[in-house]
Amino acid sequence: MALLIDGYNLLHVTDIFAEAGPGTDLHRTRLALLNFLAASIGKRERTETTIVFDAAGAPPGLPRTLVHDGMTVHFAPRHSDADEMIEELLEQCTAPRALVVVSSDHRVQRAARHRGATFVDSGLWYSDLRAARRKGDPADQASTKPVADLPPDELAYWLREFDEATAEDDTTNPFPPGYADDLREE
Repeated sequence: MALLIDGYNLLHVTDIFAEAGPGTDLHRTRLALLNFLAASIGKRERTETTIVFDAAGAPPGLPRTLVHDGMTVHFAPRHSDADEMIEELLEQCTAPRALVVVSSDHRVQRAARHRGATFVDSGLWYSDLRAARRKGDPADQASTKPVADLPPDELAYWLREFDEATAEDDTTNPFPPGYADDLREE
């Protein structure tokens, strides 16, 4: 499902704070939130995630839209606030029923309901996300493939194991004799 997140609304219910470093506290805190989200949301879902921040305190010199680890981040300079931009994005959305809006703001929730999108309170969504992160999301783990190659001796062991299991189990060909013989090139 695609996510549309009211950035500062979510930030205010989290325990995420800026670490020491360059830039303003607000910039570093916003970056900490984006890093938390990137680490907590699966890669595919990140590409369908949009976070909207009010333009006040937007990083100077940066574009009003940027991509952070696959997530689209908007600052709302031409809008009175992020809520107005979220409402506009909801109106432009071609598949609002496949959208989850994360905000505790009743105005944003009404706009989501009006368009048929699902909405969830920021505090509840954040606590659910943290709980899933603590226990590890099985869906995320299932899609993760091992990155290391097996040592040659271990690979040889498993090839022998499966070869012997196949030889003992007389079901190497699940099809009846002669099935699809006419498709074989001679």
